[in-house]
Amino acid sequence: MKKAFLLISAAMGISALQAQIKEGTIVYERKINNHRNMPNEQMRAMMPEFRISKHLLIFSDSISVYRMIPENEAPDPFAGGAGAGGGGVRMSFTVAGSNDGGDLYKNFTQSKSILSSELAGKSYLVVDSITQQPWKLTNETKQILGYTCLKATRKISVQAAPMRMMVIGGPGGNINRDTSRPQPREIELVAWYAQDIASPVGPENHGELPGVILELDTDNGGTVYTALEFKKQVDQKQLKEPKKGKTVTAAEFSKMRLELMQQQMQNGGIRIGG
Repeated sequence: MKKAFLLISAAMGISALQAQIKEGTIVYERKINNHRNMPNEQMRAMMPEFRISKHLLIFSDSISVYRMIPENEAPDPFAGGAGAGGGGVRMSFTVAGSNDGGDLYKNFTQSKSILSSELAGKSYLVVDSITQQPWKLTNETKQILGYTCLKATRKISVQAAPMRMMVIGGPGGNINRDTSRPQPREIELVAWYAQDIASPVGPENHGELPGVILELDTDNGGTVYTALEFKKQVDQKQLKEPKKGKTVTAAEFSKMRLELMQQQMQNGGIRIGG
């Protein structure tokens, strides 16, 4: 009887493993709170509170690719606002090193990641290693897209990019310059992962959990990623390693990005004008 019970238990374990999903395609919504770390009230008034975009994660049992879904006709958040008619205040800004247009490729068998990015009009392949992320696992659960997800948390130290802002109060207005260099601070990440989807992937560079991350909250609502759709199908042609660009290390790319940010600070960085 004991032998028969062990055989049944083993068969159930094998069935559970076979039932786990090891590949798929996920569409995420990323919602960034623009006002959270913006002390200037005039800037908050001119900028929408949230910046929303959609992203695609494609993964197999050993490879993943993460990229932004382009918006062909992105609405102008300032249309009809204070800047309409040319008599008010308008803001535009550029952040050096933004990777919203590139791909993040990961090969878990080789513990290697490749970030395809552009900097100052040049293409780069930023090669790095995949490292373990020290998550604290809990037994708390919630339902996302029909999957039971478990909660995991961890804390990281972040350094906001230095920024120089110019505020111009319309035609003939005064120019106020605000240069700030924020100090490093610790933030908390809260992830909800589905063990039934057995892949250590998630949005951006987050992952290394015993299941795919379907929701991620960074800094208590500062940036929130939410899975909108999950399909078990995968287009294998899209799981290709990027080849276009100059190969650099993560440290080399960070140095180049910092130098470009410093140039942007000298040239104004962020400008609000009429």
